[in-house]
Amino acid sequence: MLHVVFFEPRIPGNTGNAIRLAAATGATLHLVEPLGFVMDEPRLKRAGLDYHDLAHVVVHPDLDAAMAAVAPGRVFAFTTHTSTRFTDVAFRDGDALLFGPEPTGLPPEALEHPAVTDRLRIPMLPGRRSLNLTNAAAVALYEAWRQLDFPGGF
Repeated sequence: MLHVVFFEPRIPGNTGNAIRLAAATGATLHLVEPLGFVMDEPRLKRAGLDYHDLAHVVVHPDLDAAMAAVAPGRVFAFTTHTSTRFTDVAFRDGDALLFGPEPTGLPPEALEHPAVTDRLRIPMLPGRRSLNLTNAAAVALYEAWRQLDFPGGF
C-alpha cells in the first residue's frame, strides 16, 4: 500500500479529487491539520463524487502523527527545491508521498522532519511555479504504483 500525505491542504476541491485518486489506486490519503475546510464541505463532497466510501482517508492532528501512521515506510517530500527527480527513485510498498499546501508548498519544518527520507521534484519547464496539488500527487502516485506493477489493479 502506498500513502499520499497532504500537509495542511486548503482547497476542498483538490482534496476531493485526491479522495478519488486514493479510491482508484488503493492508496491511503492522509490529511494533516489544520485543514482549510471542513470534511463535510460541499465542494469536497462534489469533487470526490461517490468515491468517499471507497477511499481510505485519515485525518491527523499534526505532521508527527501522520509520520507515525506511515512508519516504517519511507517518506518522500515533494518540492521544487531539490534536483532529485521523482523518477530517479525505486519506490517500494509502504512508501509515503508528502505534498504541501496550495500555494506555498511544504514549509521548512516539514521538509526537515526527521521522518523525511528524501526530497523529490516533478520536472517542469523553467519559470513555472508548480503543478496543481492533486495533479502532482497523481503523477507521483501513478509512477510509484506502476513501479510496483499496479498491485490490485487491472
